[in-house]
Amino acid sequence: MASDIDKLMKRGNGKPEMEGVTLDPERELPSAEEAAREEAPLRQPQELEQAKLERDQLYERLARLQAEFENFRKRAQREQADFRQYAAADTLKALLPALDSFERALASNSEASDFRSGVELIYRQLRDVLTRLGVNEVEAEGRVFDPRVHEAIEMTPVTEGEDNRVLQVLQRGYMLKDRLLRPAMVRVARRS
Repeated sequence: MASDIDKLMKRGNGKPEMEGVTLDPERELPSAEEAAREEAPLRQPQELEQAKLERDQLYERLARLQAEFENFRKRAQREQADFRQYAAADTLKALLPALDSFERALASNSEASDFRSGVELIYRQLRDVLTRLGVNEVEAEGRVFDPRVHEAIEMTPVTEGEDNRVLQVLQRGYMLKDRLLRPAMVRVARRS
């Protein structure tokens, strides 16, 4: 072993030498971190660009997912609010014929005052329930005909008054908040 070291020693200066590389025993060897940092510049530009590209792609994907989730959340809240607001619409539509029957009974001229007062009480209770639930009557009589909330059953020729005015309500129409449950069936004036 000592002979191998002697072979590596160069005549004259006493420092080991390996095929063109002079080793200096007084010089400290670089640590593993320093060696890695010296090699890093050779690999870093490609790896750094690749890491930046992946980061940007992941960031864009995250931003899209967050936006999609926020849109989904808002849409679900709107649908839930709409459902809550209009959930009773079918039930209320089913109650409307009963309301019509009460109106017809009240319009008849019967002698039984007790019967009439009972029917009036039921009618008021039913109207109060519908009002609390957000059902309102479509205003029609004397108004300009509006095909969005009125249904013309008859056009009546008139000589006086305005054209397209509602002369008579044949069946009341109802709205649930801002949504039409049933249009008002009306008789409309037509100027002749």
